[in-house]
Amino acid sequence: MPGFWDDADAARKVQKDLGQLQDIIKSWEGAWEDLEETELLLEMAMEENDSAIEHEVADSLPGIEEKLDIAELECMFSGEHDAANVIMSIHAGAGGTEAQDWVGILLRMYLRWAEAKGMKADILDLQPGDEAGTKSVTLMIKGRYAYGYMRSELGIHRLVRISPFDASGRRHTSFASVMVMPELDDSIDVDIDDKDLRVDTYRASGAGGQHVNKTDSAIRLTHIPTGTVVQCQNERSQHRNKDMAMKMLVSRLYELEKEKQAAQQEGLHGDKKEIAWGSQIRSYVLQPYRMIKDHRTEVEQGNVDKVLDGGIDVFIKAYLLWAK
Repeated sequence: MPGFWDDADAARKVQKDLGQLQDIIKSWEGAWEDLEETELLLEMAMEENDSAIEHEVADSLPGIEEKLDIAELECMFSGEHDAANVIMSIHAGAGGTEAQDWVGILLRMYLRWAEAKGMKADILDLQPGDEAGTKSVTLMIKGRYAYGYMRSELGIHRLVRISPFDASGRRHTSFASVMVMPELDDSIDVDIDDKDLRVDTYRASGAGGQHVNKTDSAIRLTHIPTGTVVQCQNERSQHRNKDMAMKMLVSRLYELEKEKQAAQQEGLHGDKKEIAWGSQIRSYVLQPYRMIKDHRTEVEQGNVDKVLDGGIDVFIKAYLLWAK
């Protein structure tokens, strides 16, 4: 196309968007080819009355179903940053040790989900609880449509169970907030004035060996006008921690601006749409019965252990359909 490369940034964006669409098409084509091969095998098994081939067909069906589910999900990703990596922060609500333990349970759930999807997850910052659990944790999940998947998790998550920290065996309700932001690429320009930024260094409190514990390599950035605070202690190098913290800050400020614009838009049109952040989106009840319910989509799951082990795709798919 004549003049396509006259605007290099626009051309790169078109190429990126094209590549993402091609990936979706390849996913569908791959699943369809597998299905056609399986149909041929089934016809052969029926003609020859071959039970071994029938078993082979049966064994292949769950894999084909999973591929089709993934392809269907990816067709729902139409957001501007759905293809980006995701930065997630989980914070304990009121409830002390019980709430901090809940943060650790959610962290494990998301790490197991990322592992099952073949994505890479890095813990950028972790503040351990006073006695057990985790006060707050920030992680980055890198992979195809990571943000598109995880934007379904934005909001307040509620846990009801018999607390292992209560000697009387009473039932407790705990809350944790999950914040979700896309990792922005260089095409997104967020202006941050140096005079509006406070930089603090501190000694890392998480795992990382002797080097991490003996040097002030961790970085905390405070954006003074908005009061936004981010911190990173994942890397051994203070410089690399600062680079990552800046990425986190840019993403957070970008999201704050989008939230502000959305609130203004809703005010202009008089719409009353549910805002996930700051509201209870999902309840995980382990006592007196076992059930996980998403309050936006009304989807329920009785297999609590599977969900807490990373099996959250049923909620993600329902959310994407509901959001549309």
